[in-house]
Amino acid sequence: MPMLPTEFADLEEFTDWCLPTETQRYDKRLASTMAEMQAFYDAITPRAEEAIAFCDKFSLDDLPEDVLNLMRLLYSMIIVSFPVECWKQPKVPDTGSVSLDCVSEPVP
Repeated sequence: MPMLPTEFADLEEFTDWCLPTETQRYDKRLASTMAEMQAFYDAITPRAEEAIAFCDKFSLDDLPEDVLNLMRLLYSMIIVSFPVECWKQPKVPDTGSVSLDCVSEPVP
């Protein structure tokens, strides 16, 4: 069963990044290899503006599930952007064992 709108069927292989919370997305980032994040980033980044425009056609209060999943992919793209573009590693450099727990986040 497809998880994304048909217009974005080429991104179906990355639906494991359609995670509902920032904490889950961050945990996936930390558990992923740079090669996995790079592949995801390379696939979604060229489609990001189109995906945003597609999501903008819908009310945030009444998103179809496939559109919500597309939005979650965009959220995950943001989560992996700094590791891919800047740090070249999943963790924030020079932070040792420091962690930050999100206690509130926007919905959807």
